[in-house]
Amino acid sequence: MATKAGSGARKKTGTKRAKKKGAPFSGVAGAFDAANDATMALGPLAGLAREDFIGAIGLMLRQTAANPDKAWKATSSFSEDVVKIMTGKSDLAPDPKDKRFMDPAWTFNPFFKAGAQYYLAVQKGVKSYIEDLELDALERDRANFISQIIIDAMSPTNTLIGNPTAQKRLVDSGGLSLVKGLKNAYNDMVHNDMMVSQVNKKPFKLGENVATAKGAVVYRDERFELVQYAPTTDKVFATPQLTIPPQINKMYINDLSPEKSIIKWQTDHGIQPFMISWRNPTDDMGVWGMAEYIESCIKALDVVCEITGSDKVNISGGCSGGQTMSVLLSKLASMGDTRANAITMMVCVLEPKPGDTEASSLVSHNGIALARQRAAKKGVIEGSSLARGFAWLRPNDLIWNYVINNYLLGDDPPAFDILFWNADATNLSSALMGDFLELFEANAYAAPGTFEIAGHTLDLTKVTGDLFVLGGTTDHITPWRACYRSTQLFGSKNVEFILSQAGHMQAILNPPGNPKAKYWKHSNGKTPADVTEWMKGSEEVAGSWWPHWMEWLHARSGTEVAAPATLGSKKHPAMEAAPGLYVLE
Repeated sequence: MATKAGSGARKKTGTKRAKKKGAPFSGVAGAFDAANDATMALGPLAGLAREDFIGAIGLMLRQTAANPDKAWKATSSFSEDVVKIMTGKSDLAPDPKDKRFMDPAWTFNPFFKAGAQYYLAVQKGVKSYIEDLELDALERDRANFISQIIIDAMSPTNTLIGNPTAQKRLVDSGGLSLVKGLKNAYNDMVHNDMMVSQVNKKPFKLGENVATAKGAVVYRDERFELVQYAPTTDKVFATPQLTIPPQINKMYINDLSPEKSIIKWQTDHGIQPFMISWRNPTDDMGVWGMAEYIESCIKALDVVCEITGSDKVNISGGCSGGQTMSVLLSKLASMGDTRANAITMMVCVLEPKPGDTEASSLVSHNGIALARQRAAKKGVIEGSSLARGFAWLRPNDLIWNYVINNYLLGDDPPAFDILFWNADATNLSSALMGDFLELFEANAYAAPGTFEIAGHTLDLTKVTGDLFVLGGTTDHITPWRACYRSTQLFGSKNVEFILSQAGHMQAILNPPGNPKAKYWKHSNGKTPADVTEWMKGSEEVAGSWWPHWMEWLHARSGTEVAAPATLGSKKHPAMEAAPGLYVLE
C-alpha cells in the first residue's frame, strides 16, 4: 500500500518475524506460504478474491481429472440415490432443524419430497466426493466452503417453482405476494446496493427507541466524538469506563435498547461510562490509519481523565474495537503511560489460525494483496461492501433466508434492533484496512517485538492490567476458541475468560431476564494455555454474564464517590445530547 499520512509509523521488522516459532504450516515444505495463508477474521475485510475462488474450483477439477475412479465412485453413488428416489425407496430426509424444509409438503407431496431428496443427494454426493479426494486440511476446507455456497444457492426453496410455502402464499394472496416480492426486490436493487434487506428499518429512530441512554457529547474532532453518559445513581465508582467500538459499525450497539443497553447496565450500577463514536469516513479521510485512530484513543483518555479527575481508566473493546484497543494498550505501555486499568475484550480474535472456520481457508496472501490494491484505489471501503462480505460467510441465514421471506413470500423483513444496527454499517478507511490486514498477515499480536505500528513496536506482553475476555458459543465471525487465545497474549497476571451462550453480537447483548441465557466460566477463574483444560475446569452458570462482569468491574473501579451533578467540565463542556452527531452520518 502506498505510504500515506500517518502510515510512516507502520512497518514490519521482517528479520525478527522470521525467527518466530509456531507459524502456521511452517513445517510443510512447498505447500502454502508459511505465515498465515488462511487468515481467520479477514474474510469480510479482504473479500473473496475471484482468483482464489476460481483456483479452488480448478483444484477440484484437477483432482477429478487425476482421480477418475473417485469421480466414477461418486457418480455411481449419486445414481443409486436417484434410482431410489425415482422408485420411492429413498430414505434421504432434511435435517429436522433445517428451516427451509419445514413445510409439510416436503414430507407428503411426492413432487416436493422428490425435489428435496434430489437436492440432498447432490449435497451428500459432493460432500463424500470431497472427503474422498487426496487434499490437505486447508484445501479440503476451501473445497467444502465453496461447494457449500454453490449448493446452498441451488436449493429448490430459493425459487418460486420449488418452494411450496411461496406457492401457497401466491394462491392465498391472489397474486399480491408476488407483486410485493417484486417491489421488495426493486427497492433492494435501487436503494440497498443490490443486497437483499435483512431488516425493516422504519420502526427505529436513534435517540427515541434506539440509543436512548441519557448523555452528551463532551469532545469532538474530525475523527471522533466522545460521549459521556449521565449517572443514574447517587454515587459512582471513581474509576471511569471507556469503550472503544469497532470502526465498521456504529457505536450504539452498546446502547441498543433500554433492555439491552450495556451503557444503562453500567450507569445503573454506579459505573461512569464514556464511549468513542467514530466518524463515518469519506474518501478524503481514507488516509486515517491505525496511528491516527490510536492518537484519537489517547485523546479520549485525556478527556476522560480531565473530566473525572481520575488517573486510571477501565477500557473495553469488541471485535475490531478490541484489536484497536490492543494496539492502544501496547502503545501506552511503550510510553510508560499507566492510565489503562482493567481491560475487557469482547468477541475479538488477535491470533487467527487456519481451521478456525472454513471461510477463512479462502483468504490467501493473493487475496490480501488484491484487497490492498482495491483499497489503494479508493479512499474508503464502503460499508455495503463489508456487509456483503459478512453475509456470504453464512449465506443460508443472511442471504437466502431473506430472499425467500422478502421476494418469494412478499413479506417485509423483520423489525429487529440488532439487525437495524447491523445494517447501519460505516465505511472503513483504506489505510486502516491495510493496517488490519498487515497485522493479521504478520500474526503481529501473537509475535511480540516483531511489528511496528502507530509509532511503536507492538508487544502485548508489556500490558499488565487485569483482563476479562468474552467469547460466544455460536460465533461464526470470531470463534470462541480463537477468542480464548487472547488470554495467553498479554502480560496480565489476572485473566478471566467467559463463554456466553450466543452468536457474535448476541454474546455481548445477553442481559439479565432471558430465561435461556447461560454462560461458562472456570471454577477457579483460571485460563490455562490449552483451551481443552479450561473446558474441563469450566462450569455452566444459568443467566446472563453481565452481573458477573459487573462484580469483576466493581472490584477494579476504585472507591465510590458522589455522582457528578453535570456532564463534561469547564474545559470540555457538554454539547449535543447522546448519541451525538456522528452516528447520523
